[in-house]
Amino acid sequence: MRLKAETVCTIDALIQKILDDDKQYDLSKIISAYEFAAKAHANQVRSSGEPYITHPLAVSFILLELGMDTDTICAAMLHDVVEDTDTTLEEVKKLFGQDVAMLVDGVTKLGKIPLFTKEEQQAENVRKILLAMSQDIRVILIKLCDRLHNMRTLHFRPAHKQRATALETMNIYAPIAHRLGVRTIKEEIEDISFRYLDPYAYNEIEQLLKIKNDERESFIDSIKRQITERFAEANFTRPPQVDGRVKSIYGIYKKAFMQGKSMDEIYDKYAVRIIVDSVIECYNSLGIIHDMFRPIPNRFKDYIATPKSNMYQSLHTTVIGREGIPFEVQIRTWDMHHTAEYGIAAHWKYKEGIKGKDKLESRLAWIRQIIEAQQETDDVEEIVRTIKSDLAPEETFAFTPKGDIISLPNGANIIDFAYAIHTQVGNKMKGAKVDGKLVSLDYQLSTGEIVEIITSKDPDHGPNRAWLDICKTNEAKSKIRSWFKKERRDENIIKGREELEKEFKRNYIRVPDEELEKFLADDMKRHHCNTLDDFYAAIGYGGVILSRMMQRMKDKYAKLYAHHEQEVKAFTPKKSSTGIVVDGEENVLVKYSQCCNPLPGDDIIGFITRGHGVSVHKKDCENYLNAIKSGNEPERWIEVTWAENSINNSTPIYKVTLDIVASENILILAEISKTLAELHVPVSELSVRELKNGNSSIVVTINTAGVSQLNNIITRIKKLPSVIHVDRTGK
Repeated sequence: MRLKAETVCTIDALIQKILDDDKQYDLSKIISAYEFAAKAHANQVRSSGEPYITHPLAVSFILLELGMDTDTICAAMLHDVVEDTDTTLEEVKKLFGQDVAMLVDGVTKLGKIPLFTKEEQQAENVRKILLAMSQDIRVILIKLCDRLHNMRTLHFRPAHKQRATALETMNIYAPIAHRLGVRTIKEEIEDISFRYLDPYAYNEIEQLLKIKNDERESFIDSIKRQITERFAEANFTRPPQVDGRVKSIYGIYKKAFMQGKSMDEIYDKYAVRIIVDSVIECYNSLGIIHDMFRPIPNRFKDYIATPKSNMYQSLHTTVIGREGIPFEVQIRTWDMHHTAEYGIAAHWKYKEGIKGKDKLESRLAWIRQIIEAQQETDDVEEIVRTIKSDLAPEETFAFTPKGDIISLPNGANIIDFAYAIHTQVGNKMKGAKVDGKLVSLDYQLSTGEIVEIITSKDPDHGPNRAWLDICKTNEAKSKIRSWFKKERRDENIIKGREELEKEFKRNYIRVPDEELEKFLADDMKRHHCNTLDDFYAAIGYGGVILSRMMQRMKDKYAKLYAHHEQEVKAFTPKKSSTGIVVDGEENVLVKYSQCCNPLPGDDIIGFITRGHGVSVHKKDCENYLNAIKSGNEPERWIEVTWAENSINNSTPIYKVTLDIVASENILILAEISKTLAELHVPVSELSVRELKNGNSSIVVTINTAGVSQLNNIITRIKKLPSVIHVDRTGK
């Protein structure tokens, strides 16, 4: 089901919609809210030139379609009056009550607050919304409908605003809509965002779908007819409802372009939905479908026995009909269908509202986890990164030995699993078994695996700092930071001071000791640190990420100190004939490791070899991470940095290998060679082989001066029409 895309909504249309609905509304209160909002916005117009009141009217109409209650509709009508007019929250509360005022306040952006960047402003606004929705979920439903209507009218905005809004929608609001199970909103805002973020790919998929539109509709109608006729013979309470659909454009893009699949390989491009009255009839229907059509192996999913984290339940199976075309069949009950379409909003649509602590408490626990994780990091932007990663639609379902299901984002590993069970299980973990076999802590989990966490009985046992670089979920990162914050304060202070000194040294910042606290005052206040030791401790346990604030510190340092000539002379950048400065010393014997092939611009670390100087590795090198994880000879790892320039003033050249996957194109080698030639990039080696799916795998070794040049090269190659993705290898 798709929500109606009303162009201009009127109060008369809204009233008629309310009168046609079988739910009871306080119509006079809604009309009063409309009249108040219309007066407040009287002199305002939208970018389209329409009166501003058309926007809150449209948002209210969408919420009516979701079946929301009177106070939610009133709050939607008033949601911009506090932010964009002279109206105060007290006026709203006096006229429309505490609930409406609370909802309006929840969706109202923060005023001018002392933050450094637009990203921090965005993160604080998202945090405010999450705090409000943890008290009342209707806040985010209003915000999602507000965003949906803004996306529908985005074509009236300037091009740079279109892309920024689309990116924010894709990164923040689409994942939240997914987690709340509101599929109708999620798919539409994803498709609209995708159209602005990658118009070329959007139009290409749209055209491919249009070309076979008649054929597709004929195929779906044929399948629906066959299923309906067969089910008429079965002994069901009443005939099931059978619907057909085509996957959303962005859904097709994710599988076709991001996973390197052709359109023919997307098995759930076509889908038929069967809605029945009971769970027993769901499984009976599955048997009939498998009798009618040939099921494709390993394409059956039972989301009834194992619901998704957003409450979604259905049986999914992919089959092939007589036409030889694969299609997906979804089987669910009516209650499951309402939840699948409306998610959390289904509680209001079908149950006349929910009060008090019920099942919503557990279903909305993830909101509190996100807020708590952000508080542990002291980094406001962490909340946006959490939404982008932890609320991703793709999930992995793994099991404890007792059969409990643990749901994690795709790519999660053993550390994430342990902390998802319980904080103490993660903190005491010393190893793990998957399906009875010992695995490393960075082992990436797959759906269906049984994971046994091995814990230590040592009361002093705790997590390793290196786990922060290994785990994927922000829940695990937050709990690890929390442990170090509480259990290792003295150690954190020492480590934090060392890290700050190294970063200052690397960036040629030398603030006198007596002025350091004043220099750091803004950042200390921003991260809620009262003393320098608090700030050092926050750096030590990972709550403060120095790399994200160094540019700001460099700018501040330049403004306060760099005009003193003697200070400038004191900070002449280190030169080195090797290109590497080892723990502050230049011209130490070094070699670049072959396992990860570091380039200038990469974060690097050094390993003291026996008789061959210092071996330089990337900090995300598997060999380095494994060595830290095992605790083997940690004293041999040493801090190294790239020299500012070389003693002989020549730019070193480094070899790097790229793995390129491209769709079938006999000219692809010529196109890549031409691109590299235009960039004046020497090529050392070039090879190509055909993959089973018809794509081509190209391996090219080039000479480059560093990461900055390499990123430019990768960007140019990615723009070639046939190129699917480009990866830098460790070769």
